[in-house]
Amino acid sequence: MTIFQKTTRLLALSFFSATTFFATAADIATSPDIAQSPETVRPLLNGMTVPAISVLDQAGKTVDLTATIKQKPTVLVFYRGGWCPYCNTQLAGLQQVEDEFAKLGYQIIAISPEAPLAVSKSQQSTKDVALSYRLLSDEQLSAAKAFGIAYYLDAKTTALYKGSYGINLTYDSTGQAVLPAPAVYVLNEKAEVQFSYVHINYKTRLQPELLLLAAKLAKG
Repeated sequence: MTIFQKTTRLLALSFFSATTFFATAADIATSPDIAQSPETVRPLLNGMTVPAISVLDQAGKTVDLTATIKQKPTVLVFYRGGWCPYCNTQLAGLQQVEDEFAKLGYQIIAISPEAPLAVSKSQQSTKDVALSYRLLSDEQLSAAKAFGIAYYLDAKTTALYKGSYGINLTYDSTGQAVLPAPAVYVLNEKAEVQFSYVHINYKTRLQPELLLLAAKLAKG
């Protein structure tokens, strides 16, 4: 291959790479803040900072989530709702090790897109146990969207959940049901992500013991 051919090939590759980069950047800039499926969510990554977010407490009052996180290191859990047996198992498992997190200086906060009243019921009894850590409502979906884990539930599953199981789902302004991909974040007092676990399969959850280990290591 001549020098001219090598140079031409290099320029072509450079042009291709640049074109690919700008196309990807454009896709990111114009992507909606709610993914079309759990496989296409774009969660906050380790090292990123939580933006300003407000959620609701169980009385329906506004809570500055970011300010709350900055009060002390936080284990933040996103769950689908009290109607989800996998979520309830996860929440109950966290209750069993809540004292261990407290000894490390962590607060646990769990967030669901359910309405405040439904969240209150989960607080009072999850798998027949009252939860001592804080549960909050993300009924406006602001937290799930800010963390990049909100996605549209497909029409077939929405109909099944609503019609067959009587589940009260949360809908956005388009009238489509929205859920968060189940996620766990370990955050420092600067609201920076130290550890994250997001899984596209709602049946797969991080074991409390592994989360506790991640929290310990994040403390240094």
